[in-house]
Amino acid sequence: MGGPARIMQQHAKERMTVQERVRVLTETSPNILFQNWGEHLDGASIFTALLNIDGRDVALYGHDFTQRAGSMDATNGAKLARLLYMASENGIPVVGMNDSAGAFVPAGVGGLDGYAEAFTAMRRISGIVPTIMIMFGYNAGGGSYLPRQGSYVIQPDHTFFGLTGPDVVRETLGEDITADQLGGPAVHSASGVVDLTAESETDALRLALKLLSYLPDNNSTLSPFSPTSDPVDIYMEEEAILLQRTLTTPHSEFNTPFDITLFLQQLVDHGDYFQIQPTRARNIVTAYGRMGGIVVGFVANNSAYNSGYIDVAAAQKATRFIRFCNLYNIPMIFIEDVTGFAPGSEQERAGIVQAGRAFLDSIVDLRVPRLTLIVRNAYGGAYASYNNYPTGADGVFALPTARIAVMGPAGRQYIYKDEFREILADYHRDRTGDEDGAARERDRRMAELTHRYERELMNPEEALKLGSVSQIVLPGYSRKVLGEFLEFKMRHYTPSPMGGVQRE
Repeated sequence: MGGPARIMQQHAKERMTVQERVRVLTETSPNILFQNWGEHLDGASIFTALLNIDGRDVALYGHDFTQRAGSMDATNGAKLARLLYMASENGIPVVGMNDSAGAFVPAGVGGLDGYAEAFTAMRRISGIVPTIMIMFGYNAGGGSYLPRQGSYVIQPDHTFFGLTGPDVVRETLGEDITADQLGGPAVHSASGVVDLTAESETDALRLALKLLSYLPDNNSTLSPFSPTSDPVDIYMEEEAILLQRTLTTPHSEFNTPFDITLFLQQLVDHGDYFQIQPTRARNIVTAYGRMGGIVVGFVANNSAYNSGYIDVAAAQKATRFIRFCNLYNIPMIFIEDVTGFAPGSEQERAGIVQAGRAFLDSIVDLRVPRLTLIVRNAYGGAYASYNNYPTGADGVFALPTARIAVMGPAGRQYIYKDEFREILADYHRDRTGDEDGAARERDRRMAELTHRYERELMNPEEALKLGSVSQIVLPGYSRKVLGEFLEFKMRHYTPSPMGGVQRE
């Protein structure tokens, strides 16, 4: 580590040293590997070690900004690659603490070779062990690419990472922009480059510990089981009250906004869940939680935001999360309340067809136990591409409030177009007579058509008769039904690496 003056400079910028960051992650002394000590010594600007975190072995690297600004040289690249391969061979997760100015310029091509070696190692361990990357300080060039190869990226406030800094952008493009506007956490969390943000370095490190508690060591093991005092097989009165007040009040409609996170709280142990990319595409929720101590990945439409539509950002967010769960043997529960994919020219130009296709592919490719609960709306392509029996679901359940159909409520006018045309013709023919009586009769007949549509084509009992739904779940029993079925599936699931054809 750099001398006292360098450490004071780091503290003056309200940043911790690499050793201080390690002490937030664990109280146990690190087992430091591949040591390189000395001022201006190749390899000294990256710290590599094995940590014990809550009884688990974790491989860790951290750029030491007090040495050559944490930059990469040839020795560092080989040293970092060696650590990553060791993590893969021993099946332990990786945590990276990134605080680097990029390649070490005096090292010439050696610095670039170092990055290339580290890039290759990160790619080769991908899908074998999970990796959590934390961004500190100012990172540019390879210092940005390397951590984004990881499974998850966490960025605290007052940090930057990007292809180039604002000075280069200003000189080459004439764009006057700050580092925060160019590559701060608000920018990267909106695009999905960053999965989690934090207010401080300490908060970011603690987020990494929380995330790690949900992840397995490798692709051949399950996530850590956590015994719980919160029983699965009980009636959840709060859930029944929530659904009754939100979905069955006199003023509620098919598209009444419903914050699905309130429902998710009723499913998980002690109401505790952990969202991934919580501020991006809030119309879909991706989160980890536990049910009966078992780690579960949740994907849920949230109609409180943009009607819960699946747009490009939501599809991309969900796809990445689903593929990670599939790689690492994490069972999944899908909570469906969606009227469809987002329509419009903006979405078409952004590539909703391709993003939707990738979303569907990730679901079809799932090999882990997965369940679906239809809360309310499940229409058209959104239903057909979601986790249902034809796409491989192990269990599909529906609340009594579910509406499953080719079209939503507005579609009844198309399906019963002849009847509606007759009603309107009668109304226009009678408008010169008893207008109030004609209007009442028209309204009665239109209401009857609506009830017929809901009863015959949208009622969850129709899906039950067809075998599309295996069970209608009464409000208050969602945790019990899903939790018990999940426990059954996990008793008969053997975790293993993915095999077979790797599709495009």
